[in-house]
Amino acid sequence: MMQDIIPESKITCPKCGFKKLEIMPTDACQWFYECESCHRVLSPKTGDCCVYCSYGTVPCPPIQQDKSCCN
Repeated sequence: MMQDIIPESKITCPKCGFKKLEIMPTDACQWFYECESCHRVLSPKTGDCCVYCSYGTVPCPPIQQDKSCCN
C-alpha cells in the first residue's frame, strides 16, 4: 500500500519563533528558507537534507517516501 504524501509543513524559525504553513517542493530539496518575520535565512541542520526536515512539522516528500533525498 502506497503512503499518502503530506505536502504541507509548518516551518518554525529558531531565531524568532515565527511559524508559517508552507507547501513543500516534491521534486527537490529546499536548502534555504528566509523567515518572513525576522528575515533570518535558515539552512538545514547537520545531518538533515532540507529546511523542512530541520524546522518543519513534516519531513520533505522524498523522506516521507523512504527515498534518498538530494542525491
